[in-house]
Amino acid sequence: MLRNLSWGAADILMAYARGEKPPYGFSKELDIKDNADGPVSAADLAVNSWLLEGFKNYYPSVDWIVLSEENAKGRSVDDVYKNNEWVWVLDPLDGTKDFLQGTGEYAVHLALVKDHTPIIGVVVIPELDELWFGVVGHGAWCENRLKKKKDVQFSNRGEISKMILLASRNHRDKRLSQLIDKISFASIKGVGSVGCKVATILRGEADVYISLSGKTSPKDWDMAAPEALLKAAGGEFSHANGKPLVYMQKDLNQAGCLIASSGSKHKLLCELIFNAMKYIDPMFEV
Repeated sequence: MLRNLSWGAADILMAYARGEKPPYGFSKELDIKDNADGPVSAADLAVNSWLLEGFKNYYPSVDWIVLSEENAKGRSVDDVYKNNEWVWVLDPLDGTKDFLQGTGEYAVHLALVKDHTPIIGVVVIPELDELWFGVVGHGAWCENRLKKKKDVQFSNRGEISKMILLASRNHRDKRLSQLIDKISFASIKGVGSVGCKVATILRGEADVYISLSGKTSPKDWDMAAPEALLKAAGGEFSHANGKPLVYMQKDLNQAGCLIASSGSKHKLLCELIFNAMKYIDPMFEV
């Protein structure tokens, strides 16, 4: 089911990206609207519809609770989560700006959250023909459309001075630049979607990702699937103070200083970044 939904979503997005008629009867017009959290396109809405209908069709007798970026508007967490410890959290198009800019660094996220913690993470990166699966406690892997699998391969860069940091292309402020200056990483690599960033760590092409909230914060659907995927592979994803991310809170925000890494030096990274943030912005809640 997750394979079919993921590759179907990939087909829809790639058709829009190439200006072609998308499958499954969706309109070809890529209408774009701006809102407080960023642009929303017809591609976002089409994939959202595809995923929601897919859950209904594959499991007609199961009353799944499904929360997505596009259906969360106007709904309270209490309404979604009340008496339900299992919730699917979806991002139909993570990295909309990158999608519209043509960088190819966009992804679809599907996560199963139990008791405020993601336990299954699925990230599909259409332009790379990659479908990543992660089940916390059971491992993670990548496969293509032919179901040919490849394993996670973290880098062997053990010293922070040799590590490669991932940063957003479209979300970077003065504080993050100051933080990067204080931590002596070997280099910085700009990548779009959070799912694409975590996949870059899983391939061994980078080691650390830092999310630092500015005027807006990432939401549950931005982080849930990438976190579950990374943790299933043996990596780490936490606040800079070491505390875990907690999902399905009232505002659905994942605010603060969040750190994702391959895990080997995660505690040290948190300590260095936590201390640096106390100097850069003493009032910032990490």
